[in-house]
Amino acid sequence: RAVHVLVFNARGQLFLQKRSMTKDTAKGKWDSSSSGHVDSGEDYDPCAVREVWEEISLKLDQPPERILRIEACVETGQEFVWVYRCESEGPFTLHPEEIERGDWFTPEEITRWVQEKPQEFARAFVLIWQKLKSK
Repeated sequence: RAVHVLVFNARGQLFLQKRSMTKDTAKGKWDSSSSGHVDSGEDYDPCAVREVWEEISLKLDQPPERILRIEACVETGQEFVWVYRCESEGPFTLHPEEIERGDWFTPEEITRWVQEKPQEFARAFVLIWQKLKSK
């Protein structure tokens, strides 16, 4: 089980992270604002709150909004995923072992980038973005 959290700002831009080269999978790939595995005995909502704090130092008082459920598949590494959405203006303090860097992008920029260079993204994020764009 895993969560992906998409953090948007007031201008509608999405914060994407570039994964560290020390990660086990998708090294150096662009990915959701925050993502991670649900711990044993933990539910999805507390995990989403924990992950945004651990990875980008975003303190949430309540779980973000659930926007998409993805069944286990090849793109997610056979993980069952809940995708969340929240808003923040940052700035964020990025966990250096998890994230190389991050930046804000418009949805149009992301759509074009994913279409032209999907290999620059984690496979799960490509799937998430395609599903969100088809809603």
